[in-house]
Amino acid sequence: MEENKNNNSVSFGNYVETYQKEVQSSINFIGQDVDFFIELKANLIKSIAGKFLSNIEEIKVLDIGSGIGLTDHHLAKHFKNLYGVDVEEDVVNKAREYNPSVNYSLYNGSLLPHDDNSMDLVFAINVMHHVPPAGWNNFAAEMYRVTRKGGIAIVFEHNPLNPLTRLAVSRCEFDKDAVLLHKSKLKKLFTSAAFNIAQDSYIVFFPFNRKFFRSIEKFLCWLPLGAQHFVVGKK
Repeated sequence: MEENKNNNSVSFGNYVETYQKEVQSSINFIGQDVDFFIELKANLIKSIAGKFLSNIEEIKVLDIGSGIGLTDHHLAKHFKNLYGVDVEEDVVNKAREYNPSVNYSLYNGSLLPHDDNSMDLVFAINVMHHVPPAGWNNFAAEMYRVTRKGGIAIVFEHNPLNPLTRLAVSRCEFDKDAVLLHKSKLKKLFTSAAFNIAQDSYIVFFPFNRKFFRSIEKFLCWLPLGAQHFVVGKK
């Protein structure tokens, strides 16, 4: 569950060295390591890319709010052209050290430092709940701008309908400013930005890494009780 950073009052630069520990402390009651949630979403991104795009090893991929690069660490070996942006210089520098093959840039929180129609896949993991609601439309519009025609954008967010999710967020030091988004809101934001909704799903019903539980989740994607959710938009 990588809590990435965008333009908000919490300085994630203060957590460069303790980031994973802070997140882990907020979810200890679940009995699962934070890496489980990070890898789960990285695998979902690879799966979604394979579903909607071709030659995925060659596609250009952008991680918005890449944080210290925890998710990118799982993706770099699968995507040769992986880019990341974040608003904190210390965070970006840490990500560069952790993932030397990834192209990281500083981001002002409003305008992505990439050209129009330059990316095949754009994603943001648990970023938008840190963006002030007044900036949500611009966030989605910027994702649309840099996505090429035929490309996709994916946003993962916490599910406010899940009580354990709300508990984890309340326990996380840098989620104090969080405004959680319902999946329906994400879909409206994507539609307003001119994306076509290609897929949407609730995820993380069981904090277990066994294939049995992962296979069951595929049949529960419609149920609004998963800890998180995602929306895929196609341009």
